[in-house]
Amino acid sequence: MTVRVGVIGAGWIGKEHIRRLTDTVTGARVTAVTDIDAARAAEAAAPVGARVLPDGAALIAADDVDAVLVTSWGPTHAEHVLNAIAAGKPVFCEKPLATTAEDCLRIVEAEVTHGRRLVQVGFMRRYDTGYRQMKQVIESGRIGEPLIVHCAHRNPTVPESYTSSMAALDTAVHEVDVLRWLLDDEIVSTQVLTPRATSKRFAHLKDPQIMLFETTKGVRIDLEVFVNCQYGYDIQCEAVGEKGLVRLPDPAAVGVRVAAQHSTEVLTDWVGRFADAFDTEFREWVSGVAAGDEPTGPSAWDGYAATVITAATVEALESGHVVATDLKPRPAFYGGAA
Repeated sequence: MTVRVGVIGAGWIGKEHIRRLTDTVTGARVTAVTDIDAARAAEAAAPVGARVLPDGAALIAADDVDAVLVTSWGPTHAEHVLNAIAAGKPVFCEKPLATTAEDCLRIVEAEVTHGRRLVQVGFMRRYDTGYRQMKQVIESGRIGEPLIVHCAHRNPTVPESYTSSMAALDTAVHEVDVLRWLLDDEIVSTQVLTPRATSKRFAHLKDPQIMLFETTKGVRIDLEVFVNCQYGYDIQCEAVGEKGLVRLPDPAAVGVRVAAQHSTEVLTDWVGRFADAFDTEFREWVSGVAAGDEPTGPSAWDGYAATVITAATVEALESGHVVATDLKPRPAFYGGAA
C-alpha cells in the first residue's frame, strides 16, 4: 500500500518533510498540500505532483488523503488534529501538539472517545540511534536504577525574535519528552536558575538557563539550555545509575591531527544532528499507517505532558519558584508511566 499523505503547512519544515516523504521514505506519496499562503502551497506541491487545497478541513476530508501531516503554525495544530480524529485518519503533528493544556486535553479526550490511537507527535529524538541505545541500557538494568541525569542543549546563536520563554517552549521541550521516555517516569516539578548571562545575546534574553526537574521516582535532572554558545550545536545527555552511567555519544566525526592539534568537527545546527532520526521517524510512521497499525511513537498524551511541563518551566523562570507540573491522571488508554 502507498500511503497518500496530505500536508497542512508549507513552511520550511513542511517542505522538508514533503521532500523526505518523496525522496527518502518508501511507501508514501504526498497527494495534497494546503497553506494559509496559497502561493507557498503551490510552490511546495508542484515538484511532487500534489494538488493544492483551500484549507485544512478540505484536505482532511479529501478522498485521496489517507493520513495527515500537520506542520502549520502552532496555534492551528489543535483544530487540524481534532478534525483528523473526527475523520478517523492517522495524523502526524509536529510539536507542539497544541499551545495550551486545554487544547491538548481536548485532543486526548477526542482520541479516547474514538477508541483507537491516531495521533503521533513529532518528537524525533526518540528515533535517534544514540538515545535508543541509551534506553536499551537503562531498561536492561546494567547501570542500576537511574538517580541523576545531566543534560545540555546548546545552539551557536538565536535570532532577536527568540525570547526567554522559548528556552523551555521551543528548545527544552525536546529534552522534556525524551527524558520522560528514557526514564519511563513523569516529571512532577520544575525550577529554573539563571547564572551570569552571556554577553553574546540580545539584551532581552536570559541565557544561559539551568532547568532542574524532579520525577515521580525521585530522579533529579539538570538541563543547561545555552542558545548563544557560539561554538556549535551540541546535545549532551548522561544518566547516572546505582551501578554505572550511560552517556549519549557525540555524532560520528573524523579526528584530524595537524599543526600540533587534534580536532573533531562540531555540528552547527539541529538539521544535521537529527536528520537520520527524522528519516527513521517517518519510515516507522508510514510503515505503521500502511499496515493499519496504531502509531507507536509519541502520543497525544505525550504532547499534553510536554505542553504542561514546559508551561510550568516558563512559570518557574518568571517566578523564581519551584513549580509543580500538576499533570492530570493519565488515561489507561495510553498505558504505562510515560
